[in-house]
Amino acid sequence: MTDRKRPDPKLAALREHRTLNPHPERATDELFRQSEFFDARDLLQVKYELVRRVEVDKAAVADAAKAFGLSRPSFYEAREAFARGGLTGLLPVKRGPREAHKLTPDVMTFIEKQRALDRLLVPATIVPLVKKRFGVDVHPRSIERALRRLEKKRR
Repeated sequence: MTDRKRPDPKLAALREHRTLNPHPERATDELFRQSEFFDARDLLQVKYELVRRVEVDKAAVADAAKAFGLSRPSFYEAREAFARGGLTGLLPVKRGPREAHKLTPDVMTFIEKQRALDRLLVPATIVPLVKKRFGVDVHPRSIERALRRLEKKRR
């Protein structure tokens, strides 16, 4: 019979929340060896303890950063993020655009008007109209998704 390891729920949660430390082995500070409470795999905890070590214990930034397996610039970013938003400030920020930056409300109004004039108008034929009117290059797939979102809102 094969011995299968049970999945670690904490590891799964860290991955899901994008707080899994990619290099936990670099965190060599005593905290992570003294107690199971301190988990070098938890990047949020590592960053918080790094900031605390420098700010409260008055450790040198370079020494503390090395002991926690992070860079000096990482410390300064973490300190600023913590000062701005507390623990939640240390959470990773989703990358990429936060909203449709090309398909602005004006562009979407234009697209809706074009579709109202001709219901058979497909996104691929709307692209050059948007380019001509607004000077914006959009992908037909982006238009499809935006129109689908509009339909959901109307329901």
